[in-house]
Amino acid sequence: MFQNLVCQLYLFAIYFFQMTKVETYVGAYSKTNKMVKAYAQEHVYKHPWERVTSASWRKYTDPQNKCTLSHILEVDTLNKKLDSESGKLYTTRAITLHAPGPWFIRKIVGQDICHCVESTVVDAQTRSMQLTTCNISLQKFIEVEEKIHYEPHPGNPSCWTLCRQETSIRIKPLSKLASMAEKIEHRCAEKFMQNSVKGREVMERICKYLEAETSGISL
Repeated sequence: MFQNLVCQLYLFAIYFFQMTKVETYVGAYSKTNKMVKAYAQEHVYKHPWERVTSASWRKYTDPQNKCTLSHILEVDTLNKKLDSESGKLYTTRAITLHAPGPWFIRKIVGQDICHCVESTVVDAQTRSMQLTTCNISLQKFIEVEEKIHYEPHPGNPSCWTLCRQETSIRIKPLSKLASMAEKIEHRCAEKFMQNSVKGREVMERICKYLEAETSGISL
C-alpha cells in the first residue's frame, strides 16, 4: 500500500513538472518535424452517449477486462475536480503499461514499462468527453499522444455515439532509435491499432452490460 502511494506521488510530481513542456512541444513538432506519424480512426457505438462514457470510466476497473487489456498494468487517479461554474469534470489518471513495440525496441531503451498520464474533460451539458493520453517516461526516445473524443452521433444523437481517435508517434531524432524511426513508428502504430480494437471490444461489452442492467436483464 505504501509503495503504491509513493508511486502515485512520484507520477504526480513528474506530471506537473513535465506537462507544460510536453504540451508546448507537442503543438510545435507536428508542423516542423517530419518524423511525426499521425493516425486517425472513427468508431460508432450504437449506444447513447451517457452509456458509452460510463463504459469509458469502467474500462480499466472491470475485472473481466484484465485478460483483454493485459498490456495495462495499473491505473491510479491523481486528481478529480468538478468546476462549479462550467459543470465540467476534470480528471487526471496515471496509467502504467507494457511499453509498445517489438522486443528489440525494449532491449534498446532498456525498459519494458511505460508510464503515461491521461487527462479527461467531460462536459455533460454539451455531451462531450475528451481524453488525452501521453507518455511521461521514455520521452528521450519516443513521444506518443493519443486523443479520444466521444460525442453524440450527428445522424442519431439520442441513440448512437461517435468516437474519434487520433494518435501521433514521434521518435526523437537524436535518440538510439532514430536510425530505425520509420520502422519503429510503423510497428508501434500496428500495436496501437491492435490495442484500439481490444479497447473497443471491451467498451462494447460494458455497454451491453449496462444496457441489460438498465433493462433489468441478467447477462
